[in-house]
Order: sequence, then structure tokens, then C-alpha cells
Amino acid sequence: MRVTETGETAVWCEARDGGRRERVNMLLVGDQMPGTWVLTFQGSALRVMTPEEAEQTSDALLALAQTMSGDTSQLDTLFADLVDREPSLPPHLQAELAATQARKELS
Repeated sequence: MRVTETGETAVWCEARDGGRRERVNMLLVGDQMPGTWVLTFQGSALRVMTPEEAEQTSDALLALAQTMSGDTSQLDTLFADLVDREPSLPPHLQAELAATQARKELS
């Protein structure tokens, strides 16, 4: 959601599509200026997002909603950053996988 109006501990935010507006608690992320994107869950801002992260998150949520309704026609467009690349594990899981494989080789 994007901050639209500031306040003391709660601010007004608007969803990317402009169709939803809600009061969001900002205690976890601190004061933010209007225009700032925040990741929210159940009425609280969990972290500040870059505009690019906000767009990717919005696209992912739209893709999920469309897929749940049976429409998969826009998946490549909504996940353009994932098309034509091999999936990879995050570094902490790569390390765990390497350690597991090393243990198996020693057995």
C-alpha cells in the first residue's frame, strides 16, 4: 500500500489499484512520508518497500487472484522477471543443501 496521509502512529494508505483505502499502524516501520510504499498485513505496516518491490508484489497478488479464478493467461506478463531463467535457492538454502550433500558423501 502507498502512504497517502501521515499521522502519529497510524496513517491512511491506498492500494496500488486505488480501490482500497485503509488506516495502517506504522509502529514497526516508523514515520513515513506520503508516497512511500509499505508492505502491510492485518492493518500494520511490516516494512518499507521500493516502488519496484511494490510493483512486483502487486503483480504477484494479481496473478494469484487471477489463477484462483481460473485465468492463467497473464502469468508470463505478471511474472516477467521470472520468465526465461532457472529458479535458484536463496543463499542460506544453498548452503544447507551443500552441507546435506557433503554429509551424504561421507556416509
